[in-house]
Amino acid sequence: MAQSAANPGPAGGDAAPDGPDPRRWRALAVCLVAGFMTLLDVSIVNVALPSIREGLNTPESDLQWVLSGYALAFGLFLIPAGRLGDARGRRAVFMAGLALFTLASAACGAAQSSLWLVVARLVQGIAGGLISPQISALIQQMFSGRERGRAFGMFGTVVGISTAVGPLLGGLLIQAAGPDHGWRWVFYVNLPLGAVCLLLAHRLLPDTPSAGRVRPRDLDPVGVALLGAGVLALLLPFVQAQQWPGNGKWLLLVLAAALLTAFVAWEARCTGGGTHPVLDLSLFRLRSYWLGCLLILLYFAGFTSIFFVTTLYLQSGLGYSALVAGLAITPFALGSGVAASIGGRLVGRFGRPLVVAGLAMVALGLAGTALAVHLVPGTGAGWAMAAPLLLAGLGSGLVIAPNQTLTLAEVPVNRAGSAGGTLQTGQRVGSAIGIAAVGSVFFAQVGPEGWADAYDHGLVVSVAFVLAALIVAAADVGADRRGRRRTASEPNDASRSAA
Repeated sequence: MAQSAANPGPAGGDAAPDGPDPRRWRALAVCLVAGFMTLLDVSIVNVALPSIREGLNTPESDLQWVLSGYALAFGLFLIPAGRLGDARGRRAVFMAGLALFTLASAACGAAQSSLWLVVARLVQGIAGGLISPQISALIQQMFSGRERGRAFGMFGTVVGISTAVGPLLGGLLIQAAGPDHGWRWVFYVNLPLGAVCLLLAHRLLPDTPSAGRVRPRDLDPVGVALLGAGVLALLLPFVQAQQWPGNGKWLLLVLAAALLTAFVAWEARCTGGGTHPVLDLSLFRLRSYWLGCLLILLYFAGFTSIFFVTTLYLQSGLGYSALVAGLAITPFALGSGVAASIGGRLVGRFGRPLVVAGLAMVALGLAGTALAVHLVPGTGAGWAMAAPLLLAGLGSGLVIAPNQTLTLAEVPVNRAGSAGGTLQTGQRVGSAIGIAAVGSVFFAQVGPEGWADAYDHGLVVSVAFVLAALIVAAADVGADRRGRRRTASEPNDASRSAA
């Protein structure tokens, strides 16, 4: 196996004695392409949903599982996969995840039924969860100092680009291959990229010198199973709302509460018993951390679901082609990409109020989008919503990266990996919950003339999630200000007592 390419640095542990590997930038390119593939599959599939619906005669619930299943499986495997990479070697886990992702993409493209597609998407999500934590860990291993900052900056750019080009690329593929089979190429496009990355990863990625054996309990399989079962029980009554008549399905929410309570109890036991938990509960003693995690879960529930209902409305409701629908929602992604770099520079100066401003912009933008649908009915609605979607995207760029910076600011360095993994898990679980909740409301309103009404109702739920995140951010700002006032008054109280 190849020699480690790590450079000694603050993160330590896998340092190479002979300095940085000259291949590290090429190795980074392999990581970035793989990261691009896994994140592209979050956004590119949205514009393919109407074609999938027609091609496989897919019910509404399965359309939601195509998105929610990927997000949920991705999120559940992030933290265990990070530990597995540290223990068994990041290159090996990266390559295993990449091979599985490529095979699952082929299975998605070849799907002959909606069940086949949903199962393949779940496997694809697991593979994405295996790949993603290795990228961050490999960057820390291969780079140090200012180079590490550059490498993470490039990774952040890739995240923004994958979101922005997803709807457009999906639309172009469907336009070129036709609506009947074009959706299959949304998945097949991963095959040549995955094959080339796999070959280059074997040649260029470094080993993990500290790799050894891993115990099953280090991956916390019980915690993963409890969390997955709890979230699944929470999603089912919403996703299956149209397929399961009657009110009995809502009893699953009681089961979800019981499973999630058992999950928290198990994680508390693991924290005190030496087992590595999926969720490090001691981190939640930090107010900035637990509020930041709650905020981003609620925000991802709101903003991820926007693309889901918007593409369905534009294509199935207004008759837009996949390409035109992709163009119509691109302003959000472009605005988010532009504002993300600005937010990264301003967060140190303004702190959490910057996130509050961003969330307010998102809420206003989504409300403006709903208004645009009413003011410009018919096929012109897609263009009328461009400006409010741009405003919402600009706000989104001031939320995600700044919130991550603020949430992790007080976390000890030796627990940064676990803290970051938990934060990402919250994002993916939030996405799954949001798509399930918004989708259930949207499909309940769809009728022969009800697409615009369904879109309105779906946006109301999305805005509700964003407003809930705004309340959390405002509470954090208020608590921070009260803390500063108490700190400022303490010296005065002490001086008066001395006098």
